[in-house]
Amino acid sequence: MFSLVMLSLVVYLTIAVFQGEYGLFRLFEINAEEGHLEKQLAELRIERERVANKTRRLSTETLDLELLDERARVVLGLGRENEIIIR
Repeated sequence: MFSLVMLSLVVYLTIAVFQGEYGLFRLFEINAEEGHLEKQLAELRIERERVANKTRRLSTETLDLELLDERARVVLGLGRENEIIIR
């Protein structure tokens, strides 16, 4: 009887080590998710820097006329007198 109880306990603990809430399979899932989130964070940082750069270029202190011209064309649909706008 003692052997059966001990065997059951060992089997239970072995299963818990692999499939429990804090088991190895969950650890692998968390590591994979961490890698995915770090990649997403790096992409978002690049995007944030791109937007910050564009914002700096459109600020009143350092106005980039070429960027202003591009945004006016895209957002407002404006063009120069000698241009034909195709939408």
